[in-house]
Amino acid sequence: MIKIRLARHGSKNKIFYRIVAIEKGKKREGAPLSVLGIVNPTKNQKEINKERLKFWLTKGATMTKAVEKILK
Repeated sequence: MIKIRLARHGSKNKIFYRIVAIEKGKKREGAPLSVLGIVNPTKNQKEINKERLKFWLTKGATMTKAVEKILK
């Protein structure tokens, strides 16, 4: 099963997240199938590739609650 979830990156005080499509059992920073966007909470910045997001959703991927909250 494929999940669309956040992967944490950056250093201690400069955190940013990537929105990724990844297998359910993989680790948070594991190798993703696809990077769909970037979220930087310190700069209030969001960049999302909506075409790739729709592609993975049609393939049966499910989003986590955190990603759903960000996309609203």
